[in-house]
Amino acid sequence: MVGQASWEEAESALQKQAARLAMEKAGPGVPPVRYLFSGDLLGQLIATSFGVMDLKLPLFGLYGACSTIGEALMLAAMTVQGGYCDAVLALTSSHFGSAEKQFRFPLAYGGQRPLSATWTVTGSGAFVLARSGGSACVTGATPGRVVDYGLKDSMNMGACMAPAACDTICTHLEDFGRTPEDYDFIITGDLGSVGQTILLELAGKRGFSLEGRHLDCGMLIFDPEAQDTHAGGSGCACSAVVLAACLLPKIESGEWRRILFVPTGALLSTVSCNEGQSVPGIAHAVVIEHC
Repeated sequence: MVGQASWEEAESALQKQAARLAMEKAGPGVPPVRYLFSGDLLGQLIATSFGVMDLKLPLFGLYGACSTIGEALMLAAMTVQGGYCDAVLALTSSHFGSAEKQFRFPLAYGGQRPLSATWTVTGSGAFVLARSGGSACVTGATPGRVVDYGLKDSMNMGACMAPAACDTICTHLEDFGRTPEDYDFIITGDLGSVGQTILLELAGKRGFSLEGRHLDCGMLIFDPEAQDTHAGGSGCACSAVVLAACLLPKIESGEWRRILFVPTGALLSTVSCNEGQSVPGIAHAVVIEHC
């Protein structure tokens, strides 16, 4: 609850804390942040709009479902590289309680979750992108397309998102003339164990073997045995907090030289699900290198 009266307010508080912490960590040598790219899973981005209000930064509100941090990083990097400002903040969040309340069923209901389901991560991740400073750089990006294989099971989002992840990864490799071996790892957002199996098969059919080269934030963030999280983690915060706490330190230290970071999102809503619509997916790829 982060000391707040509701899950939604708690998520906003997490965003505010993460944003301020990221700007503090950037240090005095980084120019002041000029713009903010941020989003969340809640209707009309209320976690973001209430969370960042006190920051007094111009806001670009984004919705890419669980792929939002990829979209934010990409647009922030383009804004800085294009010369529109010297520093930008990319931010996102999710909360298990608020997501379950909006998308599925009241927590008190105690409904049984299928093994294909993932657990929404409660957290927030924030990143300052600037012209100088730091030892991790965004050096390329491939925006994703909406891909829909007609799946309607909102409790199996890994399967819904895997085709989009495959499309973006393969498109990126083809456009850049690279192979999976050109990366230390290709890391998706929250496909979980079910989605990973599908991704590896689909990528193989496109001529790219990701075996031994693929990681998934949803599989990294929880201990599935000790925490009983079924297929893994999900939510906007899943890939954001894994990138901040686990992946970037490896890039900054030079242990990893280059990764392809591919947050994935299931583009469903309470309206579309109740109307019997399918669950389209999207994935955005960001190249992050040691510099």
